[in-house]
Amino acid sequence: MSDESENNPSAPRLLSGGNPQIPKGDGEAPVRAYIDALTDWRRTVVEDLDALIVECVPEVRKAVRWNSPFYGVEDQGWIVGMHVFARAVKVTFFNGVALDPPPPGGTAKEARWFDIREGEFDRERLERWIRQAATLPGWRVG
Repeated sequence: MSDESENNPSAPRLLSGGNPQIPKGDGEAPVRAYIDALTDWRRTVVEDLDALIVECVPEVRKAVRWNSPFYGVEDQGWIVGMHVFARAVKVTFFNGVALDPPPPGGTAKEARWFDIREGEFDRERLERWIRQAATLPGWRVG
């Protein structure tokens, strides 16, 4: 399977597992470029998650860091990020250990993450976590 950048030189290069290589940037445009570069069910998951975050946190701040969309609250820091892999979309809550219940995946310091696989988008559970995360201190990084 060839990646789209071979046929369209202006398209973002897809890294291992299909994650788009998007330059660091703030705002809607780099996040939209990330989403637009995705294919198959992973695009749907990321679009749905992006829309849910905006619905739950209307004042959300968006950016791309390390080829991944980040979402934050002004003066609180980054609250959630995601990264695409071949078989899953990894969602990281940067203060996930404080969520009730915490996401079921891995943990490092305060962060907690889990994978969404094809057909596993649990809107109600994600909405609860996003709303909680928006009230907690986030991760502060450029």
